[in-house]
Order: sequence, then structure tokens, then C-alpha cells
Amino acid sequence: MIWVWVAVIAIAIVVEVFSAQLLSIWFAVGGIAALAASFLTENIAIQIAVFFTVSILSLAIIYPLAKKSLKTEHVKTNADRYIGQTGVVTEAISNIDAKGQVKVDNQIWSARSENEESISEGTKVTVLRIEGVKLIVKNAE
Repeated sequence: MIWVWVAVIAIAIVVEVFSAQLLSIWFAVGGIAALAASFLTENIAIQIAVFFTVSILSLAIIYPLAKKSLKTEHVKTNADRYIGQTGVVTEAISNIDAKGQVKVDNQIWSARSENEESISEGTKVTVLRIEGVKLIVKNAE
């Protein structure tokens, strides 16, 4: 039975390496406990009970702690990071003429006003949302 537990440990570790989800590693821990039990007793039922008990306990107790310590803060890396930021109108915004540009975080974007109002150059605006490749903005006042 020793080789069965070695195989269980190896398979669980290989699956964990390829998935990196912290789910199968607990079966490797259970396999190690069952391997240790196989040196103490030849009773297969006890070995299997040790395997499942240790696997379930380590999953239930250690997994939440590991998940919490490995949790990373979500960092906006795409265009959505501009939402809520303040920018400056670099070309007057006119929804009727389909014109307007805003500089936000040193990036120039095409822009439209939220409520069809014209916004003059140099005005500070707040980014409300992104529609396609255009920022929808309003006066920052």
C-alpha cells in the first residue's frame, strides 16, 4: 500500500502544480499522513480513514488561512482605472458635432458629455464611464 500512497501524493502534487488553485495539495497532505499510517498499520481501512480525515481537515482548516494570506489586492490595470478620475478638456466637447478630447492621467481620450451640454477647453471634468473608446464626462464642479 506504500506505493499507492506515494502515487496519490505525486498525482496530487502534479495536479496542484498545473492548476495552482490550492485544492489538490490537501490530498497530498492526506496522502503523506496515510503513508505514515501505512508504516504503523497494515489495516487499509485505517489508512483510508486517515487519508480522508487529514485531507478534509487540512482543506477545512488550512485552506481558508492560506487563501487569505495569498489574497492580493485587485489593481485596475485597464481603462476602467480612469473612471472617477478628474481630467482637463483639451478640445471643447460638443456631442452634436461629435468632437471633444480630455486629458486624464497624461492620456488623451475622445470624450462626450453626459447630458449633451457643451464643455469648453480647459474645464475640469470627472470621468463617469467609458463607452467604446470615448470617455463620458461631466463638469467636475
